[in-house]
Amino acid sequence: MTRHIQTVAAGVFALCSALIPGAGSAQEVTLRVHSFLPPVANPMKHYVTPWAQKIEKESGGRIKVQVFPSMQLGGKAEQLLTQVRDGVVDVAWTLPGFTPGVMPKLEIFELPFLHRSTNATVRSLQEYVPKYMKKDFEPYHVLLVHCHAGALFMTKEPINKVDSKA
Repeated sequence: MTRHIQTVAAGVFALCSALIPGAGSAQEVTLRVHSFLPPVANPMKHYVTPWAQKIEKESGGRIKVQVFPSMQLGGKAEQLLTQVRDGVVDVAWTLPGFTPGVMPKLEIFELPFLHRSTNATVRSLQEYVPKYMKKDFEPYHVLLVHCHAGALFMTKEPINKVDSKA
């Protein structure tokens, strides 16, 4: 049986709202999405890439979405929000823990063993963020805030105790 250590992470998918043209605009737009995650990671593979394809399809090709995983556009993961704010990229998938103090109300959701139900916690976040964090996210337009229980899996020997000599 594989042992795992439970962890919690909160993700933020943010877009700088000043970069999106008005709804009535017919101009073509190319959005650059940046993330620290590799292309095979579940959020990239099952959410970000399909989302990008859906945006392009439903806009009739008017909105193009370029996805850059693994920090391909440079910088460090902790710079993703700054890259959005500064217009280097248009959209970023990041974690509050990468920018301590920037989203302190969300940092608590990254603590281990915090929640029992990912579904219930994500629903709570979806209600909490617009109601209590609008000012915290200026000048960003938050597309998604979520959390999930993660795990550290071993392929060889299970970790049965914490020991610095092991």
